[in-house]
Amino acid sequence: MAVITKITTQQKNQDRFNVFMDYGKGEKFAFSVDSDVLIKFQLKKGMELDDFSFMEIQYQDDIRKAYNVAVNYLARRMRSEKEIKDHLVKKELDEPIIEEVIHRLTAQKYINDEEFALAYVRTQANTTDKGSNVIKMELKEKGIEERTLLLALKEYPLEQQIEKAAKISEKFFQKNAKESIKVLKQKLENVLLRKGYSFEVISIAMNETEVSKEADEEMDAIRYQGEKAHRKFSQFDGFEYQQKMKQALYRKGFSMDLIERFLMEIENS
Repeated sequence: MAVITKITTQQKNQDRFNVFMDYGKGEKFAFSVDSDVLIKFQLKKGMELDDFSFMEIQYQDDIRKAYNVAVNYLARRMRSEKEIKDHLVKKELDEPIIEEVIHRLTAQKYINDEEFALAYVRTQANTTDKGSNVIKMELKEKGIEERTLLLALKEYPLEQQIEKAAKISEKFFQKNAKESIKVLKQKLENVLLRKGYSFEVISIAMNETEVSKEADEEMDAIRYQGEKAHRKFSQFDGFEYQQKMKQALYRKGFSMDLIERFLMEIENS
């Protein structure tokens, strides 16, 4: 059996130690270990190690290194169990080592998917404009089971979702004043759906948001869209011009009465 001849502290990492051994041909570096492993196996000068002990020390040290990787990853923010597993897999660690690390972190309450999900929902609800459907999808991607994520989503009540959706609606209508009401509502619905709001929330939010335009505002909008259409179809005249203009403006969401008014305005000018 080999004998430990010297143990020294690493210069760049005071928590790791270099172990030197004599295999019968003089002293040479054998392996390095974490301080916890050093203490656990009571490694010291003059101690003899057989092959089994050596393999067990290396296995426990690999677990300790993986554990430290996971703790450093957790130090940035809370993580789900799946996020930590995925991170360790990317480090090309063996599955038994990963499972042991997850077991230790769970026992020490560093991992708790329920607490993680609750905190995640609260953070997303208070700092972003995401709807509950997007947050639910993100939690699923992080490995949170259905029962847990449904419980966590109670942290994002319907009233808060409606309030956020209404604010998005107000900004959207202000920014897109040159569109018809019909098109504005269609585009806004798509925006809110992409952000993860349900049809129920969208319907309530849009009803609560002042979306009606004064007649002159809607006229300004059709003039803006109509001028673009006119430039496109100016080479036509008569009935053909009228039909192409009507079709273009109708697709933009304007009523036939408003389109007729606009075409009459063009004709008179």
